[in-house]
Amino acid sequence: MGLFDKLKKNAGKAKDLAEQNADKIADGVDKATDAIDKKTKGKFSDHLDKVDGAAEDFADKAGKGDTPNGGRTE
Repeated sequence: MGLFDKLKKNAGKAKDLAEQNADKIADGVDKATDAIDKKTKGKFSDHLDKVDGAAEDFADKAGKGDTPNGGRTE
């Protein structure tokens, strides 16, 4: 098995894990962005809100089994 075959296999496993735990990932991202927002005193709130939104979108799509781009939200 070549290097790229191994990477492809592991990427598939990572996608499956991400889909199974999408809600936990979204919650973790929310907690992390809240902590960052607090530490930076709201300086990057707009950017962090976008990250939160992307995580929520991913969780919604993963819950339906519809994760385009291999689970990446772009």
